[in-house]
Amino acid sequence: MFQKKTNWVKFLMVFSAVLLLFTFTALGAEEEAVEHVSNMYATIWSLVPPLVAIILALITKEVFSSLFVGIVTGALFYTNFNVKEAFLVMVTNQTEGGLLSNVADSYNGGILIFLVVLGVLVALMNKAGGSAAYGRWASSVIKTRKGALLSTFLLGVVVFVDDYFNCLTVGSVMRPVTDTHNVSRAKLAYIIDATAAPVCIIAPISSWAAAVSGVVEGYNGLELFIRAIPYNFYALLTIVAMITLTLLNFDFGPMYLHEHNAQVNNDLYTTDARPFENAADVAVTGKGGVIDLVLPVIILIVCCIIGMIYTGGFFDGVSFVDAFAGCDASIALALGSVAALLLTFVLYIPRRVLKFSEFMECLPEGFRAMVPAILILTFAWTLSGITGLLGADVFVAGLLESSKGMVHLLLPVIVFAIAIFLAFSTGTSWGTFGILLPIVVPILDPSSELMVITVAATLAGAVAGDHCSPISDTTIMASTGAQCDHINHVSTQLPYAIMVAIVAAVNYLLAAVIQNWIINLPIAIVSMVLVIVILSKVYKPKIK
Repeated sequence: MFQKKTNWVKFLMVFSAVLLLFTFTALGAEEEAVEHVSNMYATIWSLVPPLVAIILALITKEVFSSLFVGIVTGALFYTNFNVKEAFLVMVTNQTEGGLLSNVADSYNGGILIFLVVLGVLVALMNKAGGSAAYGRWASSVIKTRKGALLSTFLLGVVVFVDDYFNCLTVGSVMRPVTDTHNVSRAKLAYIIDATAAPVCIIAPISSWAAAVSGVVEGYNGLELFIRAIPYNFYALLTIVAMITLTLLNFDFGPMYLHEHNAQVNNDLYTTDARPFENAADVAVTGKGGVIDLVLPVIILIVCCIIGMIYTGGFFDGVSFVDAFAGCDASIALALGSVAALLLTFVLYIPRRVLKFSEFMECLPEGFRAMVPAILILTFAWTLSGITGLLGADVFVAGLLESSKGMVHLLLPVIVFAIAIFLAFSTGTSWGTFGILLPIVVPILDPSSELMVITVAATLAGAVAGDHCSPISDTTIMASTGAQCDHINHVSTQLPYAIMVAIVAAVNYLLAAVIQNWIINLPIAIVSMVLVIVILSKVYKPKIK
């Protein structure tokens, strides 16, 4: 059924590609692209391409063609509908928005290496029998669904150093446990996403803290980041919501259908879109035990942390905290994952957990498992790059500049809303606070509590928009970690994210008046719990 629904979309995608290729060939490949200025630069039209991709993804439930159409639309807008130049912009590295330039980018390359190596490690742990052994052990220890969900949450909190690392590691470790207790893949993806960016954005030692510290000039960025943590309502309330929903055994919206189907029909996927259904069906040929899953994961965590402080200069005399603040997360994850793969080889082969030939078979198996995520990420990066070429960031920054004259007490909620919109449209939270913080910080008194609240609102809005966006790389990673269809994850998480964002917005209005986190934070937490309790009373009954 799903295949029939998407046949026309795939045909349109292929036809468009062939048409562009034919046009490009006919006009001559050797011609150089000319300098030009887009007529839609820094206008509201600059936001149309990502919105087209997002709307199509939600309607068609097919992310590849939706991203492709968004990329084509953006390229045509950027080149003023010059088909030949649009093709060059999309594919080549003549601009920062092309497919080739994104694949060749060193930061993106590090993330892709990390993805592939992690896929290989997962395949190794499955083939060695480590995942199966861990699943059996965890099932004997974790007796309930709530225990499985809360254990996943706790692991997500522990792995706080980087959101990409968090998504993929937590998913790989906890899938056997949640599968045993009939937790839908959509719910697993939500928990992973709820403990990735929201935890990283309130962790002082993380790649996110480093990114925030790096874009605030003239201030102690890390100190400002720490002061903003109690006011980061979206991140904190996302965690509160996740725990409350679990303890009440309550779900609503599309998530209710997925959870009900998982428990009643023993179907973890619910829809016909189940790209990872057979991903875990790797033949177990090894003699591994629980240690053969736990130890590689611990090695991976340690190696990635060492990689982070190494790239931050820790071994050259830089302090531990400053090394984290100055680390290159992409290089660190690539170095750490490759080192973990080599150490896993040393762990498995001498003990004869796997034969050498079986170990090598996992290399292509792991790569194949990550192909969907790599394709989505590459397309999402390209769409984000072309959106940048159209000046979407300049347009949104202009909106914020125009709000300076408004009453300062409204500024946190205004910034929160703008950050959500920008992150939702571009799919990048780092890019969002990178654009908005240099605008927000100078317009307020640096000694005032309102400035801290507004900075926190910026960070919170960036994460909220990132959570809602189908083209967000973190959301893509959460889908991959849970081995859940990406659109299923987005559609089930969206109502929860919107609920938390509304509660956070109301609390930013209160915070601007009270300006005391000791009072504001308890109010925010209580209001979030009350909203969920009320919803649980008026919505469908709890799943037994």
